[in-house]
Amino acid sequence: MKLKLSRLQISIFIIFMVLLVDQCVKIWIKTHFYIGQEVNVFGNWFIIHFTENEGMAFGMKFGGEFGKLALSLLRIIAVSFIGYYLVKLIKENAPKLLTFGLTMIFAGALGNIIDSAFYGLIFNESYFHVAQLFPDGGGYGTFLHGKVVDMLYFPILQGTYPDWVPLWGGQEFLFFRPVFNIADSAITLGVVLLIISQRESIFGRKKKTDFQESPIEDAMNTTSSEEAV
Repeated sequence: MKLKLSRLQISIFIIFMVLLVDQCVKIWIKTHFYIGQEVNVFGNWFIIHFTENEGMAFGMKFGGEFGKLALSLLRIIAVSFIGYYLVKLIKENAPKLLTFGLTMIFAGALGNIIDSAFYGLIFNESYFHVAQLFPDGGGYGTFLHGKVVDMLYFPILQGTYPDWVPLWGGQEFLFFRPVFNIADSAITLGVVLLIISQRESIFGRKKKTDFQESPIEDAMNTTSSEEAV
């Protein structure tokens, strides 16, 4: 007897697995590395580099302490809306790519919210030493003021712009510079799935329209058939 999972059950499983992997990796990094410490995994193009993000995804920052609080609240509102809309799409039996793309975005956003909400309470600082989980002196921040843990670094291409390149001539370039985490990856994958879903929807609709006769042509064909009889 085969077990057939519903779309909702699959989405819940995906969310759970993304959160589990994301949080396990972050907690391991936080309790084994200090800020700036790194380990080369595959040569110089894949590096585990521990840093903490006080604001937006991929290491970007926004507006200091007030901006951090505002961003955390905005994330909670956004993820609540995404969750509501995801359940609505599943009930309406929306295309799989659309629902799974939104599922990945929801899981990634929730993963980073957990950091922002609780890591300041349960960890101490990671500067010059490895942080402790549930330290005796309390955490480094308050609720919603935690920092997001980032560790995935892919400096695949490095070099110098030629002197003839406007503005950047002679300057060093690096691709890919941002340091990110599993949750950020889930969000990026979700966005890609949404784009593919929309492209399939647009081209599928166009293909159907191209081969579908207009009501006038259909009526003319019907009349011609009746006259021939």
